Amino acid sequence: MKKNLSLFMFLLSMFTFAQQGQLRKVAAVGFLNVENLFDTIPSADYIDGTKAINNPAFHRSIPLDSIRFLEAEKYDGPWSDGLLKGKKAVRYQSGYEEFTPKSSKNYNAKVYKTKLANEAKVISELGSQYTKTAPAVVGLIEVENRQVIQDLIKEPALAKYDYGIIHYNSYDYRGIDVALIYQKRRFTVTNSLKKELKIFNETGKREYTRDILVVTGFLDNEKVAFFMNHWPSRRGGEAVSLPKRNAAAVLLKQQMDSVRAADPSTKLFAMGDFNDDPVSSSLKNHLKAVGNSKDLNDNTPYLNLMHPLYKKGVASLAYQDAPNLFDQIIVSKNLISDQVTKEYSVYRAEIYAPAYLVNKEGNYKGYPFRSWNGDQFTGGYSDHFPAFVILQKEP
Repeated sequence: MKKNLSLFMFLLSMFTFAQQGQLRKVAAVGFLNVENLFDTIPSADYIDGTKAINNPAFHRSIPLDSIRFLEAEKYDGPWSDGLLKGKKAVRYQSGYEEFTPKSSKNYNAKVYKTKLANEAKVISELGSQYTKTAPAVVGLIEVENRQVIQDLIKEPALAKYDYGIIHYNSYDYRGIDVALIYQKRRFTVTNSLKKELKIFNETGKREYTRDILVVTGFLDNEKVAFFMNHWPSRRGGEAVSLPKRNAAAVLLKQQMDSVRAADPSTKLFAMGDFNDDPVSSSLKNHLKAVGNSKDLNDNTPYLNLMHPLYKKGVASLAYQDAPNLFDQIIVSKNLISDQVTKEYSVYRAEIYAPAYLVNKEGNYKGYPFRSWNGDQFTGGYSDHFPAFVILQKEP
């Protein structure tokens, strides 16, 4: 009886009443920058190039104490999956001890547990005012390794939804990655891979940043693809750093175009922290994401759902005391429809900023209630507001 009731409640949670009073099937897809979700253990990356490329075991995070037990050669060349094929090496990130109990942050188990609970609470609520349940698919930004994601989905706010994980370690200089979690009963993965973003500074030296994560599968039996992004920051200035984000846009477009060419029916979602606004040249001129559905065509098939919000003054963070909308969701034109059909289309997209995620006072009043103020843990959530899109179709 309990099992049947549980199944009934799950099925009921997949439907909601739209404004016209019509019962519709819905799904929420969103993402959150979890602002440095690290565990408390000092660690490094172990790259075992004798294993298959794109195998998660090929490149993994390990505790520093375990390095002496590994067979690893000293490697001083460029860090790349291809160049390390056949080799075993250990890579240390900058500041790998920052989020540990011995650091100035005093990042201990209690703080880590609070951090996990905070992020799980936010994730569980994305789009729930429309879906009455947690999101079907969620992107994560700034995770240290797979272990922190496993700890996150075990939190009480998320555990009952049985989330799966897709994650690959990147060569990011700080050791942070993007990832995807998904409700296994709603999304079935068919393939996943990471695409290295190779960027260089003014002297021609490579700078290591986050990969683009590409995941294809079926969301409630519809073919979809997700592209998780965390583009290079504006460190050094917006103009100086823009070519790096332009390069990220070109790589993302290549991946989206490739999936779309292989099967035009696939519905595409590109989302994440782009470190640029919807009107920036990286998104407008290189990704060619349009801001109005009337401009969609075969040459410009991608719509930036956050462009109208940006025009209204909505922001997802404040960078150097200026509001920005860096957190965006971009979709393919086959997700745009003027009416509800038998296939998913976009109902609405939002930046999620309930009162508890907003600073109430002080110099940062109105900003996201972030986790850290220097080395002091605030008990907050993130320095970014999350974003989500609601999908709808006939039940």
